[in-house]
Amino acid sequence: METKRLFFFSLGATLLGVGAVGVVVPVLPTTPLVLASFFCFTKSSKRAERWISRNRYFGSYIENYQTKQGVPLDVKIKSVAFLWITLIISCYIFQDRSYLLILLPLVGFAVTIHILLLKTKSDENQSIPEKQISSL
Repeated sequence: METKRLFFFSLGATLLGVGAVGVVVPVLPTTPLVLASFFCFTKSSKRAERWISRNRYFGSYIENYQTKQGVPLDVKIKSVAFLWITLIISCYIFQDRSYLLILLPLVGFAVTIHILLLKTKSDENQSIPEKQISSL
C-alpha cells in the first residue's frame, strides 16, 4: 500500500475507533468522526469504504448523510435519553467535583439542542403514496 493510501487508511481507522467510543461517551461526536473516517476510507481502500457503508452500526450514519434525509425520530429520542442517563450517572460518580456538576448539564443541554435541531427523517412507511391518494 502506498504511503498516501496507508496514511488515509490509518487515519480512517483511528477516526472510526474514536467515533465508536463516542457512541458510549456523550461528549465525543460520533457522526462527524464516522463521516470523516468514511472520507478517509474512500481515499485509501474500496474494500474499507464498502465495509463501513454496509456496516450495521455505522452504515446508517453514512446513508443519512449521503441522502440528506435526516435522522430518524427514534434515533433522536434514544440519543437524548442515553445522553442524559450517562450524564446523570457521571454527575453521581463525580459528585465531589463541583465544576463537573455545572459543566456536564451545560454540555448536555447543548448536545440536546443540537440533536433536536437536526433534520428529522420522515417515515415513508406512514405516508400514503400519491397513487393511493388519487384512488381514494
